[in-house]
Amino acid sequence: MNIKSKSDIGMLLLKGRTIIVLVALLIFFSIAAPNFLSVNALLLIAKHVALYGILGIGMTYVIITGGIDLSVGAIVGFAGMIAGGLIKEGFLIKFAGVKLFFSIPSIVLIVVILGALLGAINGIIITRFNVAPFIATLGMMYVARGMAMLRSNGATYPNLDKNILGATGFDFFGRNIAGTPIPVGVVILALFAILSATVLNKTPFGWHVKAIGGNEKAANLSGVKINKVKIIVYVFSGVCSAIVGIITASQLMAAHPATGESWEMNAIAASVLGGTSMAGGIGTIGGTIIGAFVIGVINDGMVMCGVSEFWQMIIKGLVIVFAVIIDQFQRNLQAKMALQARDSNK
Repeated sequence: MNIKSKSDIGMLLLKGRTIIVLVALLIFFSIAAPNFLSVNALLLIAKHVALYGILGIGMTYVIITGGIDLSVGAIVGFAGMIAGGLIKEGFLIKFAGVKLFFSIPSIVLIVVILGALLGAINGIIITRFNVAPFIATLGMMYVARGMAMLRSNGATYPNLDKNILGATGFDFFGRNIAGTPIPVGVVILALFAILSATVLNKTPFGWHVKAIGGNEKAANLSGVKINKVKIIVYVFSGVCSAIVGIITASQLMAAHPATGESWEMNAIAASVLGGTSMAGGIGTIGGTIIGAFVIGVINDGMVMCGVSEFWQMIIKGLVIVFAVIIDQFQRNLQAKMALQARDSNK
């Protein structure tokens, strides 16, 4: 076997690494935890994968542009608290002495708009004030978490099955599609995946997102509106986080300000495991979904095996580091193969 064939096989294995890891994990946990492949366990994993996948989709867009969004987990908690507060307490207009109550669809719309607003603030700080994405979104993480705490002074909003006027329906996002075992969250993930993949691969906006991450200076010279695209990307990430906050609160029928803590790590891990390059310019939605499955299987599999939460954190951290190392190795191998191909054509 010549060097070129070995390189081709190595590249093929690298590109399919996430699927290989997923299959290996499924085999391992099915042996280590006898109930791992039961219907109930798989449905629970699917619910968690839906959350990580939606967050990961927004994160993928951000990372492709060369950025990062550390605020997604905090926005999840903030979104849930806003929804819970509007359901249980309504909205008080102090100067008028009037309390407003909203329908469930209106509450969902309000929460999504607020998520988009927080994402827009991230984008504006990064583009208009030239603040590093890590710092800007880290600050937003604390702001969003603090606002979630202030909404109820750190308390939980329980029993979100109906509001004070008796309006129901919030549990829709946390239950299964009528007559099927398929969670609504999984359907939402599928719709988001199809839409976002189409936009990323088939539209000028998607090409601009990749161009910015690949070479921002060249994209700027080509007429790409860098700031506008980046702001939209962070808005989209905020919307994804808000939707995950709604789904989570609906599944639990309760909202807690600490919900979503460290979920930004799950989103980053899903994206990077799926092949999104931390250097920007490269990433696929399909890869991110597979990465979300890997994270979901790891999380739930370790819980079923009785692994300590502290060890779970260590393992997830190592997974992210390992994924970045493999990504760098793949980039180096691709560069080497391109150099060899160029030399052979001379």
